[in-house]
Amino acid sequence: MTVKPKILIVDDEKGLRDSMQLLLEERYDVSVAASGEEALQIVKKEPIDLVLLDIRLPEIDGIEVLRLIKGIDDTIEVIMVTAVITVGRAVEAIRLGAYDYITKPFDIGALTDQVAKLIEKRSLAKENISLKRLLAADYQFEKIVGKSEQIRDIFKMIDDVAQASTTVLITGESGTGKELVARAIHNRSSRKDKLFVALNCAAIPENLLESELFGHEKGSFTGAGERQIGKFEIANGGTLFLDEIGSLPLPMQAKILRVLQEKEIERIGGSKPLPVDVRIISATNSELRTEIKERRFREDLYYRLNVIPIHLPPLRERKEDIPLLAEHFINKYNREFGKRIKGISKEALRLLMDYAWPGNIRELENLIERLIVLTKDGVLGTEKLPPEIAGEAPSKSHRLVVRLSDAVQHFESDFIRQAIEKAGGKKGEAAKKLGIHRNTLRNIERKLKM
Repeated sequence: MTVKPKILIVDDEKGLRDSMQLLLEERYDVSVAASGEEALQIVKKEPIDLVLLDIRLPEIDGIEVLRLIKGIDDTIEVIMVTAVITVGRAVEAIRLGAYDYITKPFDIGALTDQVAKLIEKRSLAKENISLKRLLAADYQFEKIVGKSEQIRDIFKMIDDVAQASTTVLITGESGTGKELVARAIHNRSSRKDKLFVALNCAAIPENLLESELFGHEKGSFTGAGERQIGKFEIANGGTLFLDEIGSLPLPMQAKILRVLQEKEIERIGGSKPLPVDVRIISATNSELRTEIKERRFREDLYYRLNVIPIHLPPLRERKEDIPLLAEHFINKYNREFGKRIKGISKEALRLLMDYAWPGNIRELENLIERLIVLTKDGVLGTEKLPPEIAGEAPSKSHRLVVRLSDAVQHFESDFIRQAIEKAGGKKGEAAKKLGIHRNTLRNIERKLKM
C-alpha cells in the first residue's frame, strides 16, 4: 500500500483549517492544529512532510514555530500563510527555512500546485538520501553497483573465485561491466599488489597482436627497432584481462592455449622460453559455443578459459538497479564537473525504467554524463532526454533520411528483444514463440550484435 505524504495545517481559524483540509485530504494524509504548541507536539510524534503555517497564532508566533519545527527536523517543508506580510517578516521566514509564503485569501489552484511541487521535492530528497545510504552500504562492490538478485549473486561469485588462480570467462552484452568484474576479482585476490593488464583483442590488428601479447626482440621483423615487452610479461604475477576473446584468430588461440598449458611464452625472435605466472580472465559478448560449431574458436581453448563462468545480465533484466546506477553516475559526474545536481525527477526516472537500454550500463552512464553537462542545477528532468527514451516520435524529416535496411534491422532487433523479455530471458522459449530454431535465434542475435 502506498503511504500518502503527510501535511500539517496550523491555523487558529477553524473554518480555514477545515476548508484547507477538505481541499487536500483526497491526495494527502492531513492533520490540523489550532496553535503552535499543538503543532509542535504533532511534529515530534509524526513524520510530517509539509506544514502550512499561519504567521499569526495565539501564544507562540508563527515565525517562532517555524524556527522550532526546523530545529526538530530541518527537512520538513514549510509554507507560511498570512493575511498581510511585511518584507521584513517575509525575509525572516525565508532565512529560517520557509520555502515560500501565501497570502489570504489564496488562489486554490496556486496553493495545490505549490503543495504538489514541494511534496515532489521532499519525496525526491528522501529517495536520494536513501540511494546514497544504499550506495554507501551494501550495494556498491568494487565500483559495481546494484541490489538485484542477479548482481548480488555476482558479488558472491567474485568473492568465491578471487583467491584462486583459476581462469574465468565473463560473458554478457557490450556495456554490462565485464572489465569491472575482472578488476574486482583481481583487487580481491592475492595478486592485487601486482598489475592488472587489460587488452581488447578486437582492437589490435591481427599482424600486431602476437607482438602485443608476447613481445619481440630487436630486429626480429621489419620495424622492430627496439625490444618490446608483451602484455604477458608485463602482467607477470598479476592478472591479464583479454576482452573480446572471441575475435582472436585461430593461430593466436593456439598460442594462448600453449601459455595456459606450459606457463611460458616466447618473444617473437626470441631463442628461449620465458616462464610467466599470470591469471587469465577473458570476456566475450559473442556465443563461443556457436563459434566452436562454426570452427572459428577452438573447443580445447574454450574449456581452458571457461573453468569459472560468470554471466552478466543486460540492464533490461535488472531494472531495479537503474535508480542506484543513476545516483552513482550523478555523484561521479557532479564531482568531475563541479556540479551540484540533486537527483533525478520521478518522471525522468520512470522513463529510464521503461527504456530497454540496448547499450546497457555504458549507455546509461553516457546519458547521465550528458544530462549533467547540460543541466545547470536542481534535478535532472525529462526535457533533455533523447527522443528514444522520452518516447517522442521522430520528425518526418528524420524518418526520411533513415535507410530502409536500418529501419528493418531496428524493428527486427526490438521485436526479438521483446520476445526474449516476455519469455523471461529464456531464449529457447523465445525462439519457440517466434517459430524459429534456437540456433537461428542465436545467429540473428549475432548478426544484429544484440
